[in-house]
Amino acid sequence: MPKRTAILISGRGSNMSSLIAAAMAPDYPARIELVLSNRPDAGGLERARAADIETAVVDHKAFETREDFDAAMQAVLDEHNIELVCLAGFMRILTDGFIAQWSDRMINIHPSLLPSFKGLNTHKRVLDAGVRIAGCTVHVVRPEMDTGPIIAQAAVPVLPDDTEDALGARVLEAEHILYPRALALYASGQARVVSERIVFSGDAASMDTAIFSLPSRA
Repeated sequence: MPKRTAILISGRGSNMSSLIAAAMAPDYPARIELVLSNRPDAGGLERARAADIETAVVDHKAFETREDFDAAMQAVLDEHNIELVCLAGFMRILTDGFIAQWSDRMINIHPSLLPSFKGLNTHKRVLDAGVRIAGCTVHVVRPEMDTGPIIAQAAVPVLPDDTEDALGARVLEAEHILYPRALALYASGQARVVSERIVFSGDAASMDTAIFSLPSRA
């Protein structure tokens, strides 16, 4: 049976849209049951409703502590019998307790080749560092920010005339390809956590890591 999956968002939900589109395939191993946002005005909520996905809002401003906010989110996820959580531009720091409740059942996408360039302002830091390869990473969530077993990565070349916006747009395009593929691997059990590393099985058994081809420059 497909995994009952929730997507957590804070904004426009572009990665959310790519996951929803992929999950419409009848053989996809995850079914998007819920889109939950901490912001009532998140643009992704309307996108999700347009795709006939149930939505919910847990406004972080209504809670005095992060623990109370996380408990309210947990109640909504429990109500929908969620088995797997995907973070997609969810801009809140989760408590260790919440992450522990979803140990090995929550994944995230980050716009760099982790473990390099954790945190914010990724594309500016990539350009400032003068690296030649950027990219994105889908990983299992752990309490420390932007850490956890890596499911899949996609590399994007840094071009000589790149700006933050230009590089960010190409990385985002890669994210839209990578995240649905990584979720499929993880939800199907072909990628699983063993001793804090991802081990592949089934059709992916020969892979030491998942690295996908990306769109080239137009």
